[in-house]
Amino acid sequence: MSEESEPIEQPQGLEVRTYFVRERNALVARADFGELYVDYYLHLGQLDRRSNPAHDTMMKEALAAHTLHCASRPRNETTAWTIHFSDPLVNVFVTGDNARGTVVGQVFTEDVKNDGRNLFMSDTVRDGGQPRRSVVELKDADIFPAVERYYDNSEQRPARLFRHGDEDFVMVSAHPDCDMAWFDSLNDDAIRTLDQRETLTLMEKRFYRWECGCTERRMMDVLRPVMLRDADGLFGDDTVIRMSCPRCGTKHTITREAMEAHIAVK
Repeated sequence: MSEESEPIEQPQGLEVRTYFVRERNALVARADFGELYVDYYLHLGQLDRRSNPAHDTMMKEALAAHTLHCASRPRNETTAWTIHFSDPLVNVFVTGDNARGTVVGQVFTEDVKNDGRNLFMSDTVRDGGQPRRSVVELKDADIFPAVERYYDNSEQRPARLFRHGDEDFVMVSAHPDCDMAWFDSLNDDAIRTLDQRETLTLMEKRFYRWECGCTERRMMDVLRPVMLRDADGLFGDDTVIRMSCPRCGTKHTITREAMEAHIAVK
């Protein structure tokens, strides 16, 4: 789909509004993420995962920042962020598909390599083309400063993130000729009264929902090359494989019989 194409019609979900700040040349993206967070916790319940408060905070902030980022980007773009912290040792993964209006992610705490650095890794794809990867070394082990540093280094324009309410977040990103003195002066109080102090023009509304779209068939597509190369090595003495979706953590059970049938119809 080209940038000029009509977006795919999707069910509504979380509403994200973007505004242009006149005379300041900045874009504001804002949403209340309560609905999305409910879906995230329901997903954790389905996976029977215990909630770690520190990891939850990281995940919720990453979901908020990533969704606001997606809403500020072209509609034909898919983006994935992996934010790696060495202390605490954790990978926070979030991904969003603008064409489908979906976001999803998970926190990884097992088998995470520790090289002593904090890293922000972004992969962006437009129209199904080749991905563009960016890697930025981080200073702090906090989500919002990590995203702001990514913007400074990879987006090559500054962005700032603010908490408007408990689950209400705002991202302000600079456009060419932005009033940087005003931009740098922004704080939580200024954000709460932004619509009173500045002239905001509504650009658009977008809707996002928690959805991965992983299915048994997609998992079999992932396993297909290994199955063709070494089926016995893949299954061993077992007749089933249990695997987790790398995007959302949903567990899938793949039987050898189903895998063989999947290969046969390809």
